[in-house]
Amino acid sequence: MSTANPADRIAISTWSLHRMMGTTYPHDLDSLAITSAQETYGEVNESLLDIPSAIANHGINRLEICSFHLPSRDPVYLGELRDALARVDVQLQTLLIEAGDISDAATSQRDTDWIAHWVETANILGAKHARVIAGKQKPSLEALDLSAKALASLADRNAGGTTRLVVENWFDLLPKPAQVNDLLDRLDGRVGLNADFGNWSGPNKYADLSAIFGRAELCHAKASFKDGQMDEGDYAQCLSAAEEAGYAGPYTLIFDAETPSEWDGIAIEKTFVEEQLTLAATPAE
Repeated sequence: MSTANPADRIAISTWSLHRMMGTTYPHDLDSLAITSAQETYGEVNESLLDIPSAIANHGINRLEICSFHLPSRDPVYLGELRDALARVDVQLQTLLIEAGDISDAATSQRDTDWIAHWVETANILGAKHARVIAGKQKPSLEALDLSAKALASLADRNAGGTTRLVVENWFDLLPKPAQVNDLLDRLDGRVGLNADFGNWSGPNKYADLSAIFGRAELCHAKASFKDGQMDEGDYAQCLSAAEEAGYAGPYTLIFDAETPSEWDGIAIEKTFVEEQLTLAATPAE
């Protein structure tokens, strides 16, 4: 059980602020260029350069950036973003590379090359991790083989880099612990795991999460909201599954609901996680 200060284990993804940020830069896997801005979620209220200061003002010092929120990979802009993070002592925990299917024979090589360039960007930004999509195909032996081969290639190409590659229990390729563990076993520790509360469901959800959190390095801690109210029971069981499995890493708050507002929803999640971690660390009398 971790004894770290609960506040030090809180992170946030730009996905949790996507409505406030408004603009995205959708990916074109046939090009290395950043595409034109689109008001996917409305007009811009906060630019990416504003986000480090905004989260620091809310008591959070770890950030994950979705690749489609990055407006430029020009070295000058990347330097400005690094400076914005450094000024408020916010760590870039992860660059989330949000496209590609390395498990599809038709696209694996193209997408591996495309992802490799984003891993380079993660290194330039000083990101501690780069989250790669392991694959979107059904978990056949061929698809898992393709994914493992591509991830090994990405790890080779990243040799000497300071950014660590991780995958996530996400999409069709990794629907259960068996596939997650099989893929990670094939990679012999060269690629880590970001486990996500919100990607699995069903009657075995908590047992399945327990079966992978022992090897997780990061966590997307997404809570469910309905009519503005958080499902505290589900969130508590997810946190317990992680902690009891020995997870001691950060919890990246993922909020994606119409109500309450993004900052209010994030505050609810943050307070709940910190309280649960404090209780878990308190010795029984």
